[in-house]
Amino acid sequence: MCELLGASLNKAVSINDYLTEFFSHSVRHPHGWGLLRESCGKMELIKEQLSAGESELAAKAVRTTQPQKTFLAHIRYATVGSTQYANCHPFYAKDNSGRVWVFIHNGTLYSDRKVLQYAEFQEGNTDSERAFLYLIDKVNEKLYQTKKDLTKAERFCIADNFAQALSFRNKLNFMIFDGEILYVHKNMKQTLYYKKASEGFYFSTVPLDKKGWCEFPDGQLFAYLDGRCLFTGTAHGNMFKPTLQYITAMDAMNI
Repeated sequence: MCELLGASLNKAVSINDYLTEFFSHSVRHPHGWGLLRESCGKMELIKEQLSAGESELAAKAVRTTQPQKTFLAHIRYATVGSTQYANCHPFYAKDNSGRVWVFIHNGTLYSDRKVLQYAEFQEGNTDSERAFLYLIDKVNEKLYQTKKDLTKAERFCIADNFAQALSFRNKLNFMIFDGEILYVHKNMKQTLYYKKASEGFYFSTVPLDKKGWCEFPDGQLFAYLDGRCLFTGTAHGNMFKPTLQYITAMDAMNI
């Protein structure tokens, strides 16, 4: 399993302690790391195919990250796709309106017919990137239909349909940032937690301290803007239930 970290806040807050703790987990997730942060008024994406714990760039990123309102971070354990830069999260792309979308994923697509067609277009070879390209395609289809920029509600509807379409029989924990809204989804027990603070919401695969973390709701997409929940999606019930074979394999890999 990979690990995810993100936040939607109503003011800029230091995240260095959380990043330090999060990146320390790379001992068990050594196949790359990535960070989306704001720097000098613009969103900046940094990623590397090394273990965050062994990376000078990751250590520098922690030291130099200024207080943030919205950010995403990922550490990778490679289950599908080789260890290379193109397979590191976050993935990012512009839709046809010029809006930048960013995606991090923890999971595996076991039933992925909907996304297989994107294999020939992707830069790496992960199922995560194929899922992201599928999402961008759906955004562009809606843009073609409306002939104008999409509203917040329209973008949320696309993300909600994405969660419903790909969660059946798949492990689909993800966070998406569209430059304005943070979308969060989980469909496997005890694999994502949230912390409600005065400044907003933090999300992490594993609680990062002993203060106030709760398990994130199952099988439903939530969208956050400036530290508040903006939209709640369809409760689809497509929970991933590990088979005995899956559990045995994860135990063998010490995941």
